[in-house]
Amino acid sequence: MLSGVPQGSILGPILFLIYISDLDNRITNCILKFADDTKIFSAVNTAENCAKLQEDLTTLLQWSREWQMLLNVGKCKVMHAGRNNVLHEYQMEGETLEAVQQERDLEIIITKDMKASQQC
Repeated sequence: MLSGVPQGSILGPILFLIYISDLDNRITNCILKFADDTKIFSAVNTAENCAKLQEDLTTLLQWSREWQMLLNVGKCKVMHAGRNNVLHEYQMEGETLEAVQQERDLEIIITKDMKASQQC
């Protein structure tokens, strides 16, 4: 092994957190990070809000290239929630992100209508 941290070491998670600590510095919308999972979200009811969210996605891609932590764009998705949502299509690396009705996150099912019926 020429470089890196052995998998399962105590130092690994700490170094990862330090490494990604500046990820949200240039993001204008809300961002959540948990382990290697990142979510950007915002109230989107105008064209200006859509443009800001798309700009944040582009900024996230630039950060990932700069720090050589490439994103798996195929796993990236968008969920439109709320009645006033514009239902804009967002893109990363020229690919339109898949719009989903529900998503499982930490074993909790989140639906676009925010009802718990799927979880039950």
